[in-house]
Amino acid sequence: MKKSDKDEARWKPATRLVRGGRGRDLTGPFVNPPVVHASTVLFDSVDEMIARKSRYLYGRWGTPTLEAMEQAVSDLEGAAGTILSPSGLAAISTALLSCLSAGDHLLMVDCAYYPTRNLAGTVLKRFGVETTYFDPAIGGRIREHFTSRTRAVYLEVPGSLTFEMQDLPAIADAAHEGGATVLTDNTWATPLYYKPLKLGADIVVHAGTKYFGGHSDIMLGTASATAATWPNLVQTHRTLGLTVGPDDAFLGLRGLRTLGIRLERQMASALKVAAWLADRPEVGRVLHPALPEDPGHALWKRDMTGASGLFAFTLAAWGDDEAKRLIDGLELFGIGASWGGYESLATLASKGLTRTVHPWPAGRPLIRVHIGLEDPDDLIADLAASFERVAAG
Repeated sequence: MKKSDKDEARWKPATRLVRGGRGRDLTGPFVNPPVVHASTVLFDSVDEMIARKSRYLYGRWGTPTLEAMEQAVSDLEGAAGTILSPSGLAAISTALLSCLSAGDHLLMVDCAYYPTRNLAGTVLKRFGVETTYFDPAIGGRIREHFTSRTRAVYLEVPGSLTFEMQDLPAIADAAHEGGATVLTDNTWATPLYYKPLKLGADIVVHAGTKYFGGHSDIMLGTASATAATWPNLVQTHRTLGLTVGPDDAFLGLRGLRTLGIRLERQMASALKVAAWLADRPEVGRVLHPALPEDPGHALWKRDMTGASGLFAFTLAAWGDDEAKRLIDGLELFGIGASWGGYESLATLASKGLTRTVHPWPAGRPLIRVHIGLEDPDDLIADLAASFERVAAG
């Protein structure tokens, strides 16, 4: 399965999903790499151990299973290297710690995932890192928020729960002029539909728990870096000891093989459901950047080649009580915090929504839905029945 640079340049994403991380040095004669459960790596002599001549040194620093997943993700992202961690949040924490020091200033998009905000407000704050939140629509004007201590800019495209697009190229240009590292979460679009490193980001993170795994049965995070930021990222990762287990790495790699067909189906189904919701009288607005009426649609169309199954909608006149009854009445939508699996989910997102620059209006219910692999007509019928039950009291 040896591949050349020429092969990589001509292979399309679906092919790369199948081929990534499958070098014979990792898999031998088999299709998949072995699941190596290992802590100790043995050497033939003391001198060999001192010289660290072996490809593998200790289980925490890598095995063929982990290396296969790392190679596959690096190939998809166009990265110099990728680290694996036990969760998406662990990947975010490692990435931020790799480019921040005590006394630094961090700029974070206001629509970032709440646990990322919590990291900034607790651990980073305790280490003397100051965080300023900015409007997702800021673009190149982000330079107005720079100080002499600004060292990192953190994005999440689109934003968590409210799905705001951000102008990554403009923000990256301004950030690099100010000497800052640009990090972004790419879990929603995945590297199939969005290439942050090509648009100016320095580090891109994923909750591999979600679309990479695809079956709601693993915890996994990845962080991929450019050549300039890779040394600090891998050093921080090894120092913190945030290793992922071989079984989760193997399942993540297996999930990658079907990512293309899953996302294609989930994107089409989500757009069908979103369009149906947009026509419902009970719905105020559908928050989905792939819809032409969305404020971020132009940026989505310019920077992305597809969308995922996750979006949200507001209720026009109903309150939280009606929103809860609507969700509780759904048969095909589970109620759960994660997403990215094969099953559909619905949550009352406004209850967990934190914003600093533009606080979410009080009493305005926001429902987040993840569209799985069920037939979209069945999902629409389920939603319609629940809307009608709530309306009937």
